Order: sequence, then structure tokens, then C-alpha cells
Amino acid sequence: MKITVISLGGSLIIPDKINYSFLHKFKSTLNKFSRTHRFVVVCGGGEIARKYISSLTKEHKTKYEISQAGIRATRMNALFMTQFFGKEANSHLPRDMKEVKEELEKNKVVFCGALRYVPNSTSDCTAAKIAHFLKTDFINMTNTQGLYSSNPLTNKKAKFIPYENWKDFEKRALKIPYHSGQHFVLDQNASTIIRKHKITTYIIGQKLINLENILKSKKFTGTTISD
Repeated sequence: MKITVISLGGSLIIPDKINYSFLHKFKSTLNKFSRTHRFVVVCGGGEIARKYISSLTKEHKTKYEISQAGIRATRMNALFMTQFFGKEANSHLPRDMKEVKEELEKNKVVFCGALRYVPNSTSDCTAAKIAHFLKTDFINMTNTQGLYSSNPLTNKKAKFIPYENWKDFEKRALKIPYHSGQHFVLDQNASTIIRKHKITTYIIGQKLINLENILKSKKFTGTTISD
């Protein structure tokens, strides 16, 4: 069985309300590959996490307290996804790498949120670490179709970047100051992990044909980060 790690952005799970149409198709897509693949899906916190973070920041809570709120949001989304997938997925939420591996031996799909507190990190960092631990490729699904020269949601002139090497991507990511709940396609720590361990990484949006094509080693619309 080929193992694939997916970082599923919270903005795709619940942008404002539950994104049922997308999640139903996402479930069908993973089930389609169940004979050849096993999946670890790390869920982001999305808008729920950002709302928690915003309110706690206004109350001048510590960075640790704010991060914990974000972590809990990722876990809540992951628990929801285990219920959404039902018997195809894990019922126990992993809290460390060993538990991720154990759940993967029993389930076709394993969902988790952030495993533990790491300063200046998002669930992308968790997914990158799991990809390294399991020696797999890494697919990041977010609310843009890939990497851009700037945020395409706020800048219509942002240029799409279909390919970037690990080193240049890390430089790009590290130029952006980290803040809890940030919108950049892959967090700064994750960019260092994929460069250090040479993890082939794909960044795609919510069109599931692109996920299918990556799993089939076919051409897709998105960004590849590799050597």
C-alpha cells in the first residue's frame, strides 16, 4: 500500500459553514483509491481557529494559550472528519507519531489535528513531520490552486507559480513573519522540514480532480515543490 499524507486546510472543511459538497467528494475520492493507498489527513483549524485566536489576542493571552486554542480547533475538525468518514477512518485521534502509525495499520484513512505544541507552527508542520516519519510525499490542499507570488485572494495581479525548488520555497516562506492563524499556503517550519528532508510536496486547491491526478501520477493544476 502506498501511503500519502494530506494537509487538509480548515478553510476547505468549514470556510463559513460545513463544506458538505466538497467533503462528500473528498471522501469518495479517497475511497476510490482504498485498494492501493492509505491516507493520513492532517486537519487545519481554519476560520474557527482564527476566530478563537483573534478573540484571545484581544484579551492579551500568551502565545502558548493562543496556540493551544488553534490546536484544539484542528483536533475538533479532525474528530468531525472521523465521524464523517465513519468505519473507513480511525475512531481514536492520534497524539503522536507512534499512534499515527498504529492507526494507519488498522484504518484506510487516519485523521488527526496538531499532535503537540510547536512554537510558530500550523498543522502544515505536523503534516510535513508525519510525511518525513512515514517517508511519503506530501499533498497540501488549501483555498488557492497553488503557490502565488502574493496572496491571490487579495491581489488579482498575483502570479501563479507551478514549480519551485525546496530552497527557494523555504526562502520565500521565511521572509513572511509568522503569526497564529496565518494564510500562507505552507507554514515556515514546514518549508524547512520539506527542504531538509527532501520531501516532494504538492500544493493544490479544492478541485479533487487534481488530487486524483497526483495519486495517478498524471498532470495536475497546482504547484510542485521538489529539487
